[in-house]
Amino acid sequence: MITLYGVHRSRASRPIWLLHEIGLPFTHEPVIQAYRLADPDAPDAPFNTRSPRFLAVNPQSQIPAMVDGDLVLTESLAICQHIARAYGGTLGPQSPAEAALLAQRAMCGATNIESPALEIMYALGAGQDKTPEGTARIKEWAAMLNRPLARLDGALTGHDWLVGNRFTVADIMLAECLRYAQGHIPLMEAHPVSKAWLERCQARPAFQKMWAARLAEPA
Repeated sequence: MITLYGVHRSRASRPIWLLHEIGLPFTHEPVIQAYRLADPDAPDAPFNTRSPRFLAVNPQSQIPAMVDGDLVLTESLAICQHIARAYGGTLGPQSPAEAALLAQRAMCGATNIESPALEIMYALGAGQDKTPEGTARIKEWAAMLNRPLARLDGALTGHDWLVGNRFTVADIMLAECLRYAQGHIPLMEAHPVSKAWLERCQARPAFQKMWAARLAEPA
């Protein structure tokens, strides 16, 4: 059985959503980020990324991490691709070409979307959109997303999903990267095809199950 380490308020949301889509039983170890704790090394501290038991799984002290038999993976997008290939049926690739396309979508999310989207999320959360300086920075980060989102709009025009015209792990991986920028309304409204796709992804029962658990965790 797969063991997945990481709280829902982390990139562990990606493989957790996927596992719910598959309906695959797994063991969940809710490891919290050490930086969120006042004293992660205290004897009574919750299981965290500096706990010796977790460092034995991932010495890099980051979540998520996954153990599946003898296989240990410590990158969320690699974890998702492994689970989809090994257990996901039509959520995973059905041909070498689809495997390449799924990998490309994951890399696009990681290299072109995630970083500026995260900056937007942090800025909005800090209320920087209410200051001229913050608004200017948010516009800069949003501008960095215009090209990848225009490409995403094109890929989705006439299609509900990204690969094989069916919902796959590619949709999960890319949607979770784009989610960080979802609160920036002008950006999303400028890319209505991508916006509608993201809403379709998040309407799925498996996402809703993951999201409810995330909201139940301490912020």
